[in-house]
This record gives sequence, structure tokens and C-alpha cells, in this order.
Amino acid sequence: MNAFDELAGDFARLPGIGKKSAVRMVNWLLKQDASYARRFAQNLGALHERIRPCSVCGAWTETDPCPICSDALRDKSSICVVEQPQDVSTIEGYGEYRGVYHVLGALIKPLEGIGPAQLNLHPLLERIRAGNITEVIVATNPTVEGDTTALYVNKVISELGLGDAVKVTRLATGIPVGGDLEYIDKRTLALSFRGRSSF
Repeated sequence: MNAFDELAGDFARLPGIGKKSAVRMVNWLLKQDASYARRFAQNLGALHERIRPCSVCGAWTETDPCPICSDALRDKSSICVVEQPQDVSTIEGYGEYRGVYHVLGALIKPLEGIGPAQLNLHPLLERIRAGNITEVIVATNPTVEGDTTALYVNKVISELGLGDAVKVTRLATGIPVGGDLEYIDKRTLALSFRGRSSF
């Protein structure tokens, strides 16, 4: 296998990239200036060295805590719970939510061996116990797994015994069932936030 085929194979492993798209990418890179290819390779190589999860919320960041968690102007009384770090970028992209985040890192998927123990829930519960949290917005995808996880998050928060001090809400159903937050348009996402409801 030559260098072309190896790189095409690497690209084909990326989500949403098939063999044909991978070959097109390698061909495109070969047509670029060599300095671009070197810079691309350096940035790719430095990715794991420079980017890491925020120790507070779990979003990808170069600084710890991340800019959102360290922003004094953010509403620290509202936590938006998402599945993956890229969901933070998606929600931030529409510019309406001004609270902070918590990344679960997974959804409950029993058939894949992912249960509640695999969720990054303990730090969330610690943040809630520390006080000053009035709302937890569960923004998991509207799928069976997302709904199951949302119900579980609601259950464990209610078991903290804080009564009505912390309201747990879910995004409104403007997001299609089975949809993925990463692909939702900004207007729909904004309306879903505005129309969120309690469990």
C-alpha cells in the first residue's frame, strides 16, 4: 500500500467520509502547496497535545477551565447537559444560551454495554450540590437513547432531595425525533430552547 492509499484509508475512517470522498481529499491535498500540507500535518499532530476536556464541564478546550466556564458574565445558575463536546459548539453557535454546560460523554445504550455508570454524572451532581444551580437543561438528542438518558438524569437529580430548588427541563420538540443536534438549524435550536419544558 502506498502513501496515497494509506492517507485515503485514514480519511475514510472519519465519520461521514466514504472511500470516494477520501480519495478526493487526498487528490486535493496533492494539488496544494507543500507548505499547506506540512502545516495541516503539524496541526493534526498537535491536536491531542493542545486540546483536552475542560476539568469543569468536559468541553474541548486549550485552556483549563474553558473560556465558557471562566467567563464571569455567564449565568452559572443554569447548566445545559449535552452528550458530546461538539454539542457545546453547536449550541454556542446560535448565540442565545448564556448559561454553562456539562458533557456526559455518552448516552445510555444497553445493547452497546453503555449504562449509567459510563456517564460523566458525578461531577454534575457535585456542581448541583455546591448550590446556586436553579435549572438543569437536558439537551440530549431526541432519540430513544437520548430520552432514556434524559429521564435518568432527571431521576438522579430529583434523588438529591433539593425539592423545587433545581428545575430540570428538556428542550422543546422543535427538534425532530431521531435528529442530531449537530445538524439542526440555528432557528429550530433557538425555538427548542425557548420552548423547553419540565419533566
